[in-house]
Amino acid sequence: MAIERTFCIIKPDAVEKKTTGAILAKIEAAGFTIRALKYVHMSRETAEGFYAIHKARPFFGELCEFMTRSPVVIAVLEKESAVAAWRTLMGATDPAKAEPDTIRKLFGASVGENATHGSDSLENAKIEIAYFFAGSKVAPSA
Repeated sequence: MAIERTFCIIKPDAVEKKTTGAILAKIEAAGFTIRALKYVHMSRETAEGFYAIHKARPFFGELCEFMTRSPVVIAVLEKESAVAAWRTLMGATDPAKAEPDTIRKLFGASVGENATHGSDSLENAKIEIAYFFAGSKVAPSA
């Protein structure tokens, strides 16, 4: 298996509840290396660009509103099979259906406010990382 990078957002609901530290601790305890980390308040333009793939969907406006209502923490995570490992650690999109001890089960409230975002593929991870981090802003692999 190969060392991969994936993209993570700790969403506004989790930041508002002050669970960022607990989520980052779970990430590190799961063996991820954090290669880049940033606390940002997304503009509407940034959110619309990031979620452009969903522009035609009925929830697009609500999603952008949610992601801009307060700051988020964005990160580049590295680990063997990082994309799959991060998705497993996050848990199901619906916290009620997530496995015990996953981030969404512990910190999510609903499908819409589920604490975290993660890339769904290695290709999308590269796109999402590039959207928020210039290459020089990500620490090199050890």
